[in-house]
Amino acid sequence: MGIGAVLAVNAGVSALCFLVLWRVAVALKDPSFIDSWWGAGMVVIAVSTYLQSGGGPHAVLLTLLCAAWGLRLGIYLFWRWRQHGADRRYTRMMADAKEKKGWDFATASLIYVFSLQALLQFIVCLPVQLGQSSGPASLGPLAWAGAALAVTGILFETIGDAQLVRFKANPDNAGKVLDTGLWRYTRHPNYFGDACTWWGLYLIAADTGLLGALSIVGPALLTFLLTRWSGVPTTEGPMRRKKPDYADYVARTSSFIPMPPKRVS
Repeated sequence: MGIGAVLAVNAGVSALCFLVLWRVAVALKDPSFIDSWWGAGMVVIAVSTYLQSGGGPHAVLLTLLCAAWGLRLGIYLFWRWRQHGADRRYTRMMADAKEKKGWDFATASLIYVFSLQALLQFIVCLPVQLGQSSGPASLGPLAWAGAALAVTGILFETIGDAQLVRFKANPDNAGKVLDTGLWRYTRHPNYFGDACTWWGLYLIAADTGLLGALSIVGPALLTFLLTRWSGVPTTEGPMRRKKPDYADYVARTSSFIPMPPKRVS
């Protein structure tokens, strides 16, 4: 099956999943759970691609690593939603759409949340789609380097999330800033782990040839989203307002790439 047909099937599968989840969100009047589909949906796309590609070492590696990353993230974010309820970002987004545009919940959530996330997810997921289209019979150095980077990213993100959950579970830490463990070296170890994972998957895809190399738009978009749009900016604003010590933490701690803390006078 040609890559165009594979992408078309994947787009159809993804769209159907998002439409079903949108109807669930309308019934719940809460789209927050869609965050958990960010990772889980990429696993669906990866598996769909694998079933159409006929396998191969690069296809197997891409699918397995994407599944390890996406299932862990999806389960974690679904658990977080069940624990904490509606996400304030989506609540504010729906309220703004109603106030400024007069849209009801169904229209606002379809346009602002589900349609947008479906498009972004499909683009970010290009390495595991284009990287399975063809390739040599064995993994090259670039693929092995990508696998190492992806595993590092998965572990980094998993450890960072676990440290955050443990920190928040202690009532004595209310109002405090987590600045130990991986959070001592970067303010966003989870986002950094995400980026490492997808740049690693990109290297595996690039090892297959030109088509895989062209999927660079995926990790590039993800890095932009994490550092400039829906990641760091939306997280740090509330933290600065709610936690008095956060400004000092920002002054001494790297925003994204892990680095030793700065000395602040």
